[in-house]
Amino acid sequence: MAGSVGTRPAVAARAQLEVADWVAAVDAATQLLVEAGAATPQYAMRCVQNLREHGPYVVIAPGLALAHSRPEDGALALALSAVTLATPVAFGHPTNDPVAVVLAFASPDRNAHIGLIAALARRLAVGLGDQLRTATSDDDAVALLQEVIDDVGSPVR
Repeated sequence: MAGSVGTRPAVAARAQLEVADWVAAVDAATQLLVEAGAATPQYAMRCVQNLREHGPYVVIAPGLALAHSRPEDGALALALSAVTLATPVAFGHPTNDPVAVVLAFASPDRNAHIGLIAALARRLAVGLGDQLRTATSDDDAVALLQEVIDDVGSPVR
């Protein structure tokens, strides 16, 4: 795993991972948050449980899922992770399947949550999803995620 931990928000990624299904894909992305110390194992389990309860609402664009849960479910620090899949998997979304990139994030409070979502939306609008899909190494993907984290708190453009 490539990533960083400390006073800065954590970022971590795994590129070109083979997984059996959407559960394994979400688990892989959320376990990176746990390994970084930004979320508890319960947080990772809750991300999967949310999908089981509410369906594939996290599949936010063609080929892209954004796994997350509420801060009170075990988010300890601001963090962002990504798993790119060597073989895309179905989440059960009627138009955006199959998924090739699973992003996951943890945010310890509402303000951090909103700031990260805003930064992520800005980056996705200019091609982050495609850049992650073509990342060939963990370090390449981490660098892309670090740009998102660096953008948290920037004014809306």
